Amino acid sequence: MSYSTFVFDLDGTLLDTLGDLAAAVNYALRSHDMPEHSIDEVRHFVGNGVRKLMQRAVPDGEEHPLFEDALNTFRQYYLEHSLDTTRPYGGIPEMLRELRLRGCRTAVVSNKFDAATKELCRHFFPDSIEVAIGEHEAEGIRRKPAPDTVEEALRQLGVTKDNAVYVGDSDVDILTARNAGLPCISVLWGFRDRDFLLSHGATTLVGSPKEIIALL
Repeated sequence: MSYSTFVFDLDGTLLDTLGDLAAAVNYALRSHDMPEHSIDEVRHFVGNGVRKLMQRAVPDGEEHPLFEDALNTFRQYYLEHSLDTTRPYGGIPEMLRELRLRGCRTAVVSNKFDAATKELCRHFFPDSIEVAIGEHEAEGIRRKPAPDTVEEALRQLGVTKDNAVYVGDSDVDILTARNAGLPCISVLWGFRDRDFLLSHGATTLVGSPKEIIALL
């Protein structure tokens, strides 16, 4: 199967954002006298959006009386510090440029809040990502693993699901692709390992961005 439209997850797929996410989580927790977490713990918290991330990080989650305060602190801090250590994974910029040179269409869909998703894509991939969509359920577009953001990305690109593929690094991405009726490429350089991905239904695994080009 050859593909002409690529819909990418962002965190753990195109960008290594873990350091900045962990720093923002721990800043929010520290600011409200809550216990902090290791980077590896935060790695397992991410994937289902900011609210779910903080539900997992804050003791007792939303039941904690300062949960909303901690969530708001996280959002503010992360918007100001999302570029401190975040970088594309090796080979990602080159892979995206090659896709565009070959006439492929590209989009990003993320459970990261919409403003941060768009800002990161503008900063790192201004000429290679055409559409970037983050979490904005207030507008009626459900976050992943619902198919809504994928379908909205395809609509904005002006393409159908024919010859489209979803690329991600997590179980949420596998389920998102399934719900959207797309094949899924699971990357091995992100926040989840091979055994985890296989146990959650991964069918196509790639170990480097160059392998994505080989699927054209």
